[in-house]
Amino acid sequence: MSKEFSVKSLCEVMNISRSGYYKWLKTKDILNRYEINRKDLEPLIRDIHKRKPSYGYHRINIIIRREVGWYVSDNLIHKVCKILKIRSKAKHYSTYKKPGEESIKYPNLINNNWNTTRPLEKVVTDTTMIWFKKQRYDWTYYIDVFNDEIIGSNVKPFLHCSNPINHKLALESMLESKIKRGYGSQDTIMHSDQGIIYSSIALSQVHKDYTIIRSMSRIATPTDNPIIESKNGWLKKEMYIDFNQDDYKNVEEYINAIIEDHNNYRPSYALKYKTPIEYRTQLGVK
Repeated sequence: MSKEFSVKSLCEVMNISRSGYYKWLKTKDILNRYEINRKDLEPLIRDIHKRKPSYGYHRINIIIRREVGWYVSDNLIHKVCKILKIRSKAKHYSTYKKPGEESIKYPNLINNNWNTTRPLEKVVTDTTMIWFKKQRYDWTYYIDVFNDEIIGSNVKPFLHCSNPINHKLALESMLESKIKRGYGSQDTIMHSDQGIIYSSIALSQVHKDYTIIRSMSRIATPTDNPIIESKNGWLKKEMYIDFNQDDYKNVEEYINAIIEDHNNYRPSYALKYKTPIEYRTQLGVK
């Protein structure tokens, strides 16, 4: 014979309040927010994975935002993918390189000594992202420390500042200037950060037959290359203010105009208010 107990006596035995019991009773069949999201997300994720099996959870989330307009965390998408045993079918290769094999790290020869006695004694370089007509580009350029002159440059569509062609062409344009101006037989210290392209063996092959001595900043130490870091900041500010992009047919024409202005018309405090070209011309050097 079954014995029935009152709600009051059950709550006393379980040490819970009656209001808490009734609240649980009302919601026990309702999924919590995570479960609702998970149940709703499962068919979406399966469909996207079927269409794009190479996509991982981060890209799947981007597609959900674009196609459905739902904004959920990557962490939630990752959890649901694990439940569904869904993962990207694309192979992911490590970018780690053993020292001395695919990459080279050079010591910091400059060590914040920026004194020079002639052109192309020390040059600094960097790649920065710029905007041109709502499109992003990588701009790699070289500065002669002697007179703050831009002596090499190349611009290519944005690739997170890691486009090897962009770096190669910028370096070649600097080397061409070095030869044309008669400094081909004299050493040039080329200082950069430790970016993946700057430390690549491929880039070192471009200058191996030239009198280039490499120098690198310490990792995550922009103060080791203050000239180029400062230049990136104010040069981009001025280009967006002083140069109307609608006046130029393409980004190459735009950058060439900026370099022409910088080298020939922009007076520099460090050069006693002379322009880079004016400064070296008055000193009688090429």
